[in-house]
Amino acid sequence: MKKISIYLENGTLLEAKSFGAEGTSVGEVVFNTSLTGYQEIVTDPSYAGQFVTFTTPEIGNVGCNRQDMESRGAYCKGIIVRSYQARPSNFRCQETLAQLLKKYGVLGITDIDTRFITKMLRAEGSMMMVASTEIHTVDELKKLLESTPRIEEINYIEQVSTKESYIHNEARFNIESFEYDKPDTSKKIIALDFGIKRNILNELTHAGMQVEVVPNSMEASIIIEKFKAKEIDGVFLSNGPGDPLILKEEQAKIRELISAKVPLFGICLGHQLLSIAHGYDTFKLKFGHHGGNHPVKNDITNVVEITAQNHNYNVPNSITEVATVTHKNLFDNTIEGLKYNDSPIMSVQHHPEASPGPNESAYIFREFREML
Repeated sequence: MKKISIYLENGTLLEAKSFGAEGTSVGEVVFNTSLTGYQEIVTDPSYAGQFVTFTTPEIGNVGCNRQDMESRGAYCKGIIVRSYQARPSNFRCQETLAQLLKKYGVLGITDIDTRFITKMLRAEGSMMMVASTEIHTVDELKKLLESTPRIEEINYIEQVSTKESYIHNEARFNIESFEYDKPDTSKKIIALDFGIKRNILNELTHAGMQVEVVPNSMEASIIIEKFKAKEIDGVFLSNGPGDPLILKEEQAKIRELISAKVPLFGICLGHQLLSIAHGYDTFKLKFGHHGGNHPVKNDITNVVEITAQNHNYNVPNSITEVATVTHKNLFDNTIEGLKYNDSPIMSVQHHPEASPGPNESAYIFREFREML
């Protein structure tokens, strides 16, 4: 393993070992508390532009496989782990985590105190960092970090969105056949791809919807025309990376869909963009919510659900002027779900598709199907 140097914007310099791609990357560092599912996390496009610190110490022990990919690649800047296992043991393993990282140009950082990094991020908040197997002097690393645009200044949607439309017809993974089910569907929707996870598409299909995934660049007028012609029944607004406030074209597009009374359902970034499109700007959390164990209370049923989460931004409490809060985060009381007043629009901040994580929030996909 090669030496890798890490420099954070608070002036901290760390040394570790590299097990993924080699080179130099700059991004925002966050931590994820999920106990399982490192491949799903690495291949989640929402992490574009970020380094993910895993709080689970042993990573890589079951390897990687094609079926567990959440997208067509890996878009995060790198991952940081306490102990990387280079010899995975699992009957589904097709390649090691290191091989997957090298394939997609993602840095792997190991032999480092991830508890220290996590506690620092909790105290000081998410921050930018640079990691390099090539540069090891503080002055050079600092200069590179300061001269690189921050994550809030970069539109990563253009990198992760599909370039061509396609139909998704797979549903949940069947543990008996070890294949994805292909159920019958009765409703048709368009999914605007801002960095969509495969398992979100699986859950939409499982709930009875045929999904056409389209690029984020598709014009609202085309979608509205399809809706008026009854070619589709609604639109899903996907998860995705980065700061929603800089996505001006997406905000304008969603405003058009709202005005046309198109039924809408948003998850994570889609949830945030719906808020902004209604005139309520999002704000950045101190260190975000990233993990598979976050308690969320359903304010309609009074049931507490354990959820998977991955976001740095949140909608403001003032959104209650135009929407009803359906879900609240029990860690910090932030808004996790909304139904808009007098509009066929619903959204959630957490990830009801889990993957990895608990599945008690999967009913939300059925609620969207019923709304259609």
